[in-house]
Amino acid sequence: MNILKVGVISAVVILSAASAVAEEKKIKRSDLPPAVEKTVAAQSAGATVKGFSKENENGQTYYEAEMVINGHSKDILIDANGAIVEVEEEVAMDSLPADVKAGLQAKAGEGKLVKVETITKKDKLVAYEAQVAKGGKKSEVQVGPDGKPLDHEE
Repeated sequence: MNILKVGVISAVVILSAASAVAEEKKIKRSDLPPAVEKTVAAQSAGATVKGFSKENENGQTYYEAEMVINGHSKDILIDANGAIVEVEEEVAMDSLPADVKAGLQAKAGEGKLVKVETITKKDKLVAYEAQVAKGGKKSEVQVGPDGKPLDHEE
């Protein structure tokens, strides 16, 4: 009997941990709910849409639209009601404020900044995120809008 209880408890713990992790699944535009499709149509005007995904994170369902607009990438995370939750948009390296570029480079160390994106939540710039290449490997670093390290990743 104790072995059965341990097995059940273990299964519950494993399933709970798995559900807290974001699950992402590629979907077609036709699979988007109407409210999400309306937001995508408005946000993708003049853009080339690359694809869509559906994500479940902490019990919430989100939809991501990946697009290219004016030669740069833009990813939009939308909730099931069509509200924009987050926007990640590529920015030109030479357009970065000096303190942001310095902060990203400091976090990247010897690595080369490859691509930089702004992260916007609720219409507010909350961070800059850079892809870093070093020794054939890629990683990411983030800083706040002021170029200073963040208390937590966005």
